[in-house]
Amino acid sequence: MKKPNFLIFMVDQCNGTFFGEDGPADFLHVPNLRKLYDEGVNFANTYCASPLCAPSRAAFMSGLLPSRTGVYDNAAEFASCVPTFAHHLRRAGYTTALSGKMHFVGPDQLHGFEKRTTTDVYPADFGWTPDWTKPDERIDWWYHNLGSVTTAGVAETTNQLEYDDEVAFFAKQTLHQFSRESRDTPFCLTVSFTHPHDPFVTRQKYWDLYPEVAMPPLKEGTIAYDDQDPHSKRLLDMSDWQNFDTTDQKVIDSRRAYFGNISYIDEQIGSILETLKACEFDEDTIILFVSDHGDMLGEKGLWFKMSFFEGSARVPLLVHAPLKFGAKTIAEPSSTLDVFPTLVELAGAEVPNDLDGISLAPALSGVGEKRQIIAEYAAEGSISPMVMLREGEYKLNKCPVDPDQLFNLASDPQEQVNLVDDPDHAEVLEDMRAIIDSAYDFDAYYQDVLGSQKQRLIVYDALRNGDYYPWDYQPLQLASERYMRNHKDLNVLEGDARYPRIKENKT
Repeated sequence: MKKPNFLIFMVDQCNGTFFGEDGPADFLHVPNLRKLYDEGVNFANTYCASPLCAPSRAAFMSGLLPSRTGVYDNAAEFASCVPTFAHHLRRAGYTTALSGKMHFVGPDQLHGFEKRTTTDVYPADFGWTPDWTKPDERIDWWYHNLGSVTTAGVAETTNQLEYDDEVAFFAKQTLHQFSRESRDTPFCLTVSFTHPHDPFVTRQKYWDLYPEVAMPPLKEGTIAYDDQDPHSKRLLDMSDWQNFDTTDQKVIDSRRAYFGNISYIDEQIGSILETLKACEFDEDTIILFVSDHGDMLGEKGLWFKMSFFEGSARVPLLVHAPLKFGAKTIAEPSSTLDVFPTLVELAGAEVPNDLDGISLAPALSGVGEKRQIIAEYAAEGSISPMVMLREGEYKLNKCPVDPDQLFNLASDPQEQVNLVDDPDHAEVLEDMRAIIDSAYDFDAYYQDVLGSQKQRLIVYDALRNGDYYPWDYQPLQLASERYMRNHKDLNVLEGDARYPRIKENKT
């Protein structure tokens, strides 16, 4: 039996609370995603492995937490020796391709992908390395700041719109290429967009979908700086909050552009799905939709990610294969770490037994299980490793230098009430602390991160002196064998480039 194809749509910084148990929120204009959700399996309480791009994506690719890959932050190398789902699928006979972002840091810019159609949108070197020896220093030239909020609005094109336009184009071109090759060879195509990541700028047509009167209000409200928890204060300081006037209007504008960019992504996904159908791959392709992390979008006065609050750490995860799995919603918590083992099992290959994620294949067939979800953070805005544990309706955020946070997400979905000092929750707190403490040596974890930062800061400083060859991916094409050339009989060339094939007719 032919193995299924996989088409993975990964987006960047998409807040999972807008893709809950009922699918996309009613106010979102996402007809293509809504159709996928109506027909697919919605893992409605999915968490990223780390609320930051590179650590989360390395975890997504490897099925391993950042503490095991060493990809702690946005400038930590993802080692070539770490197997990814792309490696395992290639071993199982798949053609693997990537169109778009994956924020691989280091000289290996493929990590198992056989084809890569675009460069990345972020740098592949060590330039964005945090420095925990200078916890109060703000690194102005690359740290996020609230300029993304104060400059929110409309533009015909931006750096990121140009990138994602290209990502969609090459994704469709790749599907066309697959259609002309052996259809006995299954493929895994990952299409990874940089939207709806800030800056909060969208095209007019998407902005107009969200009139101001219809904008959803902040659910959690804002919290004054002095009333924030220590980590949130660090994030606000890192975003240079005192030097930007984030007025109520700019908050509205930022959210409006953000939702507009979700609609932009939906349109790109729709065009790729049309190509999938035109190439007759739609019935034997399993589609996934996932994000690397979320965005607080002004809730609690916070922006972007880098925390374990729901807006930052929760992401959408959808598996669409209606002929195989039907439509259902899975409320039990899951993780983006689960994507690797799920793909490998669905491909009929052997799932490694040393992963931090589990296969969701049983849940797709209706046999889910209760489990614990772990996430980690040890990047900019932190000064010590942080760990999140989600178990049942409770979430515990633990960091050696900060007070613990315990939330009941069933009764307090906005995470307004910290239950750490509530005697009625003392047993829950003790049990969850014990789970984290048994899994982590925080002192050793801290020293590992500090050592990694120190090495990378030295290497980066050295490599920027003298001749420098960048690690950033350079897409190459064999232009001499594209279109009309003299390397092949013209009739053969034309026939090979066509789908459907020309039926032979000798009469």
